Formats: sequence, structure tokens, C-alpha cells
Amino acid sequence: MIERVKKMDKKRCTAVVLAAGSGSRMKSDVAKQYMLLQGKPLLWYALDVVERSELIDDCILVTDQESLENGYAKNEIVAHYGFYKVDTIVAGGAQRYDSVYEALKRIASADRKVPNRDGYVFIHDGARPFLTEEILQRCYEAVTKYHACVAGMPVKDTIKIVDGEGYALRTPDRSSVWQVQTPQVFDTPLILSAYEKLMQEQERLVREGIRITDDAMVVETLMGNAIKLVEGSYQNIKITTPEDMAVAEAFLGI
Repeated sequence: MIERVKKMDKKRCTAVVLAAGSGSRMKSDVAKQYMLLQGKPLLWYALDVVERSELIDDCILVTDQESLENGYAKNEIVAHYGFYKVDTIVAGGAQRYDSVYEALKRIASADRKVPNRDGYVFIHDGARPFLTEEILQRCYEAVTKYHACVAGMPVKDTIKIVDGEGYALRTPDRSSVWQVQTPQVFDTPLILSAYEKLMQEQERLVREGIRITDDAMVVETLMGNAIKLVEGSYQNIKITTPEDMAVAEAFLGI
């Protein structure tokens, strides 16, 4: 059992919720984050956990440019559902790391109600509706000790490493392989420094064939920090395809 964090001992915690993708694999005219899951937008589920969390103090929502400009994210999501912790909404970029950087540029800004300069940043995919307070608590406990952690779970299936033609090269020990989820949580100065360095070294990384796929990789690659894996949940899935929506409906019906 994770002991609840005492407020007097807690540093400021800011959630960055990413909801800027187009969701092309969903085969829908509606952006994935706004598709309805049991009557509520998919994005609602993650934001609702953030809003009710004992840990999270404020939230930056990263959405698509159109939803920012036409006020949909602000009026139909944040205001309509009373997500008062969302005090900043920004438009995302072309890649996931661009979207995260847009949020991080604002996190310690003096124009925010309370800038987060030396606390923690919880970066979460808005397309993962099954975030829980227990996952947040486990991540907080880990980040206070290790400075960088990510939620994940050990894989259940055997994994094969393949070559460019689809032939198996090797089979890693399943006990050492995890599937990575979000939230991914970091000391604020650490993740800010890592992303600043990423922006400066993008061309080198492209030349060297290094493809950044998550926030942990930014910290690992650019800062050399070890990343602590923290138990998430097998239900903490990312909604990517119509089949995933069906699975999510089943989870909600349990």
C-alpha cells in the first residue's frame, strides 16, 4: 500500500496531458481525443483523474491548433466539465516531443498562477483513459527518490528482435522486457534541461539515426540519467485503433 503524500512535504506537481494527435488510425472524422467513450470524450477520463488527484496541483493541456483557436478545448472540455486545474492550454507540434516542449516552455513561466520551477512534471497521454490515483502515487514516490521514472508493466508475450526483412535475430529474456506507458515523471529542472538540449541537438540525432519516441528517451539520451520503471497497470492502455475503443468499453463495463 502506497502511503499518501503529506501536503506539507510535497513539491509542486504539474500534469502535462497530451491531446494534440489527429488519431488517423481511428478512421474517424472526429479527433481521437474527442471521440465518445461511454458518453464522455476520451480526453475526459485522464483529465478527471488529474482534477481529483491529491497530488497534482495544476495541469497544462496540449491540444491541436484548431481546437485551441476555435476555443473547443477550453469551452467544451475544460470549462464544460469543470477542470479547474487546467490553467494553461497550448497547441502541440508535429511530433510528440514538439508537443511536450510547447508545454515545458510554459511550465516555469512567470505568467502562470504558480510557476513550477523545482517540482515535478507528470507527462501523460490523453489517449490513456485508465490513469489512476494509485499510479500517480507510485510515480510520485519513485520520482522523489530517482528523479526520473515511467509507468510500465512487464510484457506477457515472448518478444522477437527482427531484421529489416522480418527475420528473427534474437529473443530477449522476457523477464527483463517492459512495455512503457505514461505518466512519465521527472524533476522539473531535469526535464527542462533535457528538452532544451534536445532542441539544440535535433540535427545531430537525425544524422545518427536516433529517433526519440518518449520523454524517458530524451532524458536517457541527452542527460545520461537512469530511468526507474514503476508499476502502471495492464488496463492503462493507449487508445490507438477502433479495437482499442472496444477494449476500453469492456474495461469500463467490468
